[in-house]
Amino acid sequence: MKRPSFARRFRASHLGVAGAVGMLILYFAAFLAPVLSPYPPQEQNLQAGYTAPGEDHLLGTDKFGRDILSRVLHGSRISLSIGFVAVALSISLGTIIGMLAGYFRGWVDTILMRTVDVLLSFPRLILLLAVIALFRPSIYLLVVMLGVTGWMGTARIVRGEVLSLREREFVLAARALGFSTPRILFRHILPNILAPVIVAATLNIGNTILLEASLSFLGLGVQPPAASWGSVINDGREALTHAWWIATFPGLAILFTVICFNLVGDGLRDALDPRLER
Repeated sequence: MKRPSFARRFRASHLGVAGAVGMLILYFAAFLAPVLSPYPPQEQNLQAGYTAPGEDHLLGTDKFGRDILSRVLHGSRISLSIGFVAVALSISLGTIIGMLAGYFRGWVDTILMRTVDVLLSFPRLILLLAVIALFRPSIYLLVVMLGVTGWMGTARIVRGEVLSLREREFVLAARALGFSTPRILFRHILPNILAPVIVAATLNIGNTILLEASLSFLGLGVQPPAASWGSVINDGREALTHAWWIATFPGLAILFTVICFNLVGDGLRDALDPRLER
C-alpha cells in the first residue's frame, strides 16, 4: 500500500493546518504593516494619550498618544524577523555541531557534548541578561545572542540521528567509494535528518519570540522608539489598572504567535514521522 504524501498527512492534522493559516496571517500582516497601520507607529499626540479602544483608535493609544494597533503591526515585523533569523542561526549551529559529534564520535563527541552539557546548565535568560548587559543593546546583538545560545537542543537531536545513520549501508558505501567527509555529511546524512531539524526549528521560533519579548520588556532587547511586542508591553506595565489595552493586545499577539508555531510544529512532527500511517 502506497504511503500517503507529506502534504496529505499534514492536512490530516487539523490543528497543524490551523496553525499554518495563523502563521500566514501573521506574516501577511507584518509584510503589509505600512499599509494596514492607520497611523505611523511613532506618531505622538499627547492630547490623545491613554485613549481607550474606539472608532479613531481601534486598540487605543499609549501615554504619548501613539496608536497601539500601528505599533503592534510594526512590532510584528521586528519580533517575527528576530525569531526567524535567530532560529536559523541556532539551527545551523546545532546541526553542524551535532553532525560532527555523531559522525566522528570519540574525543570530538566527548568535547562537543560536554560543552553542550555545560551551556545547558546555565539558565538561558540569565546568560542572555549577563552578556547583553555588557554591551549596548541592539537588534543585531539580540539576534546573535539568541542564536548562539539556542543551538544545544538541536545538536543533541542531530547527534542522535547521525549516530544511527553513520552505520547505514548508504553511508558505508560512500566511505568505501572514497567520498570525502564533507560530502558524506552534507549530501548523504544531512538530507536524512532534515525532518527532526525542521520540527525543532518550528517549535523554537515561538520560544525565541517569547524570549525576545521578555528581554525587550526588561529593557535589554529592542530599544525605543522602535516597537516590538515586548517593548509595547513594557510601555503599558505602569498603566495596567487604567489603560489595560496597552499591554493586553501585544500580549495576545505573542500568545497567538507561539500557539500557531507550536501547532505547526506538532503537525510537522506527525507528518514527517515515518512510523505514523494515516
